[in-house]
Amino acid sequence: MRTRRVGIVVGGGPAPGINDVIGAATIEAINRGYEVIGFYDGFRWLSIDDFDPGRHAVRLEIPQVARIHFDGGSILRTSRTSLLNEERLKSSTVVEPDVAKVKRVVSHVALMGISNLITIGGDDTALSAKFICEASGGDFRLVHVPKTIDNDLPLPHDIPTFGFSTARFTGAQIVKNLMQDSQATGRWYLATAMGRKAGWLALALGQSAGATVTLIPEEFTEDTTIHAIADVLEGAMLKRRIMGRDDGVAVVAEGLAYHLGDREELQRLLGKEVPVDAAGHPRLAEVPLGDMLKAELQARFKARGEKISLVTYELGYEMRSADPTPKDMSYCRSLGHGGILLLLDESGAASQGLLVTLVNGNLVPMKLTEMIDAQTQRMKTRLVDVSSYEYQVARAYQIRLEQSDLENPSRLGELAAQARLTAEEFRQRYLRAATRLVEAQPVNAEAAVVEAE
Repeated sequence: MRTRRVGIVVGGGPAPGINDVIGAATIEAINRGYEVIGFYDGFRWLSIDDFDPGRHAVRLEIPQVARIHFDGGSILRTSRTSLLNEERLKSSTVVEPDVAKVKRVVSHVALMGISNLITIGGDDTALSAKFICEASGGDFRLVHVPKTIDNDLPLPHDIPTFGFSTARFTGAQIVKNLMQDSQATGRWYLATAMGRKAGWLALALGQSAGATVTLIPEEFTEDTTIHAIADVLEGAMLKRRIMGRDDGVAVVAEGLAYHLGDREELQRLLGKEVPVDAAGHPRLAEVPLGDMLKAELQARFKARGEKISLVTYELGYEMRSADPTPKDMSYCRSLGHGGILLLLDESGAASQGLLVTLVNGNLVPMKLTEMIDAQTQRMKTRLVDVSSYEYQVARAYQIRLEQSDLENPSRLGELAAQARLTAEEFRQRYLRAATRLVEAQPVNAEAAVVEAE
């Protein structure tokens, strides 16, 4: 007999809308006659022997959650404790569960009289949820609510992950302010945006605010170097100069650090070992990408007998716990409500582990197993399609070296003079920086209209 209790766990980094999901799920579950238990700090306490229900869990009531949807953060807090085998990840690209941790979680949740579980989180939390389902042997019903400001989970029909909309809104305001400051002071800003592997957030911030230039990992199909990335940025700075401006804002996705050769090369650049997180990913917070690019660019201008004012800025933490926008509030309320509907559905499909999504305004469940890469057993990553029209528009409004700049003798001469090079030297030096991965294709507006009809 299934218990009439629902548990809620929040894992991973904060994202605007967490409280809204918690509140909506709690209200709907209670209205259906269920008790709701929230677990503090994700899997941190559930996965150890010292789990104490009195300190590490709380019964949620409607008055407690009725107005929390306005607030950022998480009333249940969160942690990056995952149920992945950390030791195994040091020597393998294949993800495996930490069997002991998973067993403790299953045992502790069951001892609380809970057989229905809502997990809220990103890729690592979703993987942990999958491990729980497998270990419980169908005794648990589990629904995962996808959350990340990175927007990199492969949801159908390009549906955004919750928190992304608010992060874009909050971050765009910051980039706008940096642009105003850069113009007033005649300096450049190198703003690093969060995004482990995908450049969705960086691209959205740059496009929304109209940043001078934006660089994302998807533009680099092979391993690259600080030197090559700096070529793109320096080219933008030189082009900006011949347009009469010494200021600008470059938005750079932190995930570019993953393309700096192998881990040994990155360690050489930093002069120290690169720490990894619980999922085996290099801790990007430990890789000062902005500072590395700043040092390279300043050295280049100094070699020409010039100075350039560069300021680094990290975009991230101030976006993660911002109060959600109305769009995310509405979206998250639907996700929380829908999560309970799927969890308590009589078909019992949630015993295999489901992920809640909204497609065209309708509740559409996905199996967690559908999100898994068969080779690595990791969650699949949704990347920016650099051949898409959306990317082409974002690229069109940036100031970057283009092939046309190198083919125009007058423009090439101006750029070469700024760089203290001959025209041919400049062409050879910056040819790769001016090469697009995908050339913009003309849009057939008439065909697009016909297709839409």
